[in-house]
Amino acid sequence: MKKIAVFSLISLLFLSCSKKDDNDSNCNFLQNVGVNTSINLNLPQYNDLNFISNPIYISGQGNGGLIVTNTGTGFVALDAADPNHMLNTCSILTISGLEGICGCVDANKYSLFTGQPLENPDLRCGLKAYRAELSGNILIIN
Repeated sequence: MKKIAVFSLISLLFLSCSKKDDNDSNCNFLQNVGVNTSINLNLPQYNDLNFISNPIYISGQGNGGLIVTNTGTGFVALDAADPNHMLNTCSILTISGLEGICGCVDANKYSLFTGQPLENPDLRCGLKAYRAELSGNILIIN
């Protein structure tokens, strides 16, 4: 009897585990694109990253390019595509100070420090983040 109870408990644990996350069901507009790029902070086009709060846009990476920001405690690399829209020309964010703004009708705004939505509490998806690691003067994003 004890073996049946243990077997039932273990079976219940395995059956209750699921890989699907219901909180993520609306966050499926972006592809899971791998990024592997290096930025030399000594180059003039990346000079703004040597100073805190100067985000830059890098095209040709991720879904809609990358927005990279020096936070003062490290670097943040975010996908420049609005995760709350199908990928199209209006869903690529533009930089306005420390905010990324979607060009679509709803003009979703995101923090370029955290990637979280601003002003619209109904948005469920934050910006897709990539790992950014500084090695000397080279910022490695993947």
